[in-house]
Amino acid sequence: MDSRPSGSIPFDLAIVGAGLNGSLLALAAGEAGLSTALIDRVPLATLAQPSFDGRTTAISFTSQRLFAALGVWDDVASEAEPIRDIRISDAGHDGRASPLFLHFDHREAAEDGETAEPMGWIVENRFLRAALLRRLATCPKVDLVSPDEVVESERGPDRAGLVLKSGRRLAARLLASAEGRLGSMREEAGIGARNWSYNQIAIVLVAHHAEPHRGVAQEKFLPSGPFAILPMTDGPAGEHRSSIVWTERSDLARRLLELDEPRFQAEFARRFGDHLGPVAAVGPRWSYPLRLVHAERYVDTRLVLVGDAAHGIHPIAGQGYNLGVRDIAALVEVLIDAKRLGLDVGAPDTLERYAQWRRADNLTMVAATDLLNRLFSNDIAPLRLARDMGLAAVNRVPALRKFFVRHAMGLVGDLPKLLQGERP
Repeated sequence: MDSRPSGSIPFDLAIVGAGLNGSLLALAAGEAGLSTALIDRVPLATLAQPSFDGRTTAISFTSQRLFAALGVWDDVASEAEPIRDIRISDAGHDGRASPLFLHFDHREAAEDGETAEPMGWIVENRFLRAALLRRLATCPKVDLVSPDEVVESERGPDRAGLVLKSGRRLAARLLASAEGRLGSMREEAGIGARNWSYNQIAIVLVAHHAEPHRGVAQEKFLPSGPFAILPMTDGPAGEHRSSIVWTERSDLARRLLELDEPRFQAEFARRFGDHLGPVAAVGPRWSYPLRLVHAERYVDTRLVLVGDAAHGIHPIAGQGYNLGVRDIAALVEVLIDAKRLGLDVGAPDTLERYAQWRRADNLTMVAATDLLNRLFSNDIAPLRLARDMGLAAVNRVPALRKFFVRHAMGLVGDLPKLLQGERP
């Protein structure tokens, strides 16, 4: 690893937070030739433990191309389940889906002459983290600083300085906050954020079911929030599995989590339905409060926000992490372009190019997920009818279906090179 004297030669980039966004940014930056420090308060090996958080991540088609370009995908491909179809429907309190629905088929997204590719893949977070850490451990441009944490920072015209709890001092041309929605660096920089709770909690678990899911992801909109059934690879004994993100009002979610096993299983099975035969929730249950956070700006003097530090959205469309991947691809391309020209990677004009590139895409997704959640998380009869009719109407228009599928795959807009499968 590149362990340099305290603050003597600045790193190009120092990243605070080694979660999925921070680790990926460090690897992408290091592989592109930027000297990088990655700092986290917990030992990095713990991030890959099965008990860490229990979640899965939906990796879009273009995000997968980035992972492949960085040499990570081969390590996780065997644990990644392709998403070949998505079925969206409204449902009542009994969990029964409306006969009016919207169905996306991955084959619709292919242009003439193109091979039909999956819309995305579902991967357990622990496998993504482990693969990223293995690659980071062999990247000579990345210094892994863990366990340690920032206790003091100073950002000036030429460089930023960090004092760590261990006493170590670091200097960098640019700091990146990948701390998540409640990170301290954004607040210390005086960057305001739209921030509100949805009064919802996501219950995350793994389901075993009798019939194979055949790569179909389902999103049922229940009155209190979306119920997502996401296809996973089969388990070690060949059991068919799906990852569940079950959104409920906060008060009801807490009561559900306190139920004994038989009663919890009954409530879960009622919402899941019988389309895949008998079903059971297996293993631990995790829960996460849901809120929206969107920073008023993404950059400040010698500071850039990426991923949830810039925009934490509702998981209703499964696009939160992919937004962060797009941030990372754009930021690394901007920084590399500046460095190749002999420019300062932390200069205001360099950072503003990144902010302009990402602002419209992020704002669109923040607004869309917020609107969808508000529109569908209720049981108002006229709205329910309008929703059902709207889903059915879109389902009858192939051109609209194709547009939405390509958007979900990340194929719309000005794509950075990494999202095209190329090195910047």
